[in-house]
Amino acid sequence: MNSEAPASIDLGEFYFWPDQWWVRAMMVQSLDGAHAGPDGKSRSISSERDREVLQETRRLADVVLVGAETIRAERYRPMVAKPEWQLARKVAGIAAAPVVAIVSGSLDLPWEEPLFGESEFTPMVFTGGTASAARTERAHEMAASGKVEIIQCDDLPVGALDVLRERGYTRIVCEGGPNLLSTLNPHIDELDLTIAPMLVGRAVQLDNEHTESTPINWSLSSYWEHDGFVFTRYVRV
Repeated sequence: MNSEAPASIDLGEFYFWPDQWWVRAMMVQSLDGAHAGPDGKSRSISSERDREVLQETRRLADVVLVGAETIRAERYRPMVAKPEWQLARKVAGIAAAPVVAIVSGSLDLPWEEPLFGESEFTPMVFTGGTASAARTERAHEMAASGKVEIIQCDDLPVGALDVLRERGYTRIVCEGGPNLLSTLNPHIDELDLTIAPMLVGRAVQLDNEHTESTPINWSLSSYWEHDGFVFTRYVRV
């Protein structure tokens, strides 16, 4: 384990991708355990440096995996091929931009957002067939227009990982929310947790359906600090 001064941190080296199947989870958390500020968004407890970390983990990722609740709250922008990423992605042998993969049982998604239709690659939505008829119809209308791929899975969200692996993706960055991360806990290889130096006054409330799990031990691999924010990298024991 090591700690380094902020000036010496090379984000590319700190958040390197192993040459194997790897599921990396990203999380920002306040001192009292909240994953979002009073506005319901993680950005309000984040920092510019924390957002740089998020971009670095996306830079060489195959897939950005995220839950529907986070998509609704954060309003993701289109995932495009950034010119400054292209050489590194070409050297790594991966596509020009990450694919967005969304887990949504209800198919309650902001279809009007430019994420659907303006991303470099068609976003994937994994669902379990429990959505209402109206939402299912809307989702399939979006699929027919080429703006999304709807994928049925029997075992959400774990089934989504199985499909991604079958399709040849190896670098998966899971950006939450906390319910999705808690369910995928046994399948995560690395947790990059940013601890924000603030108290929000309320902690995250997890869906009772997903709170029962077997505790898993993690090892604190390394960490660093910047402006009171502590950036940690845990790996599975």
